[in-house]
Amino acid sequence: MNSYGVAVNSFASDMEVSVFSRLSVAKLDDRLNACGNNILVNDRGCLVNPEMDDRSLQTLEDIFGVDVVRGTVAGQNTVGSVSKVTNKGLICHPASSASDLRMLKGLFKVEPKITTLNYGSPYVGASIVANSKGGVVGSRSTPIEQGRVEEALDIIS
Repeated sequence: MNSYGVAVNSFASDMEVSVFSRLSVAKLDDRLNACGNNILVNDRGCLVNPEMDDRSLQTLEDIFGVDVVRGTVAGQNTVGSVSKVTNKGLICHPASSASDLRMLKGLFKVEPKITTLNYGSPYVGASIVANSKGGVVGSRSTPIEQGRVEEALDIIS
């Protein structure tokens, strides 16, 4: 989800989709149906699992209003499970390479920061819900991890 649209899997109910009444909604009919694990998006760019089909990529470009590229982070196809991006910052898997960090910075136009959450889990995208106004992390996240997230996503100014 970004400020323009939201992607859900094809079996999301009409009632579930109605929650997003102020955004454009795309129901993706892709074998990769865990949208949050396979899509990383903000208002400047979108990175998706390299196995996502061409039709889904075009749908995502239309709904999000940004360029969509295929790629990996830290060698992982599930880019949304190992990273979290907002319009103010980005956190990613501790095994992210310098090349990964350059690519992420160029695509999303924010500074990426490496961290863990939930007491050392590298799956930071699966451990947080966040937007440019705030976030919620997993209950096992340490104060140090929480501080890194606050700094990286510019949650506390």
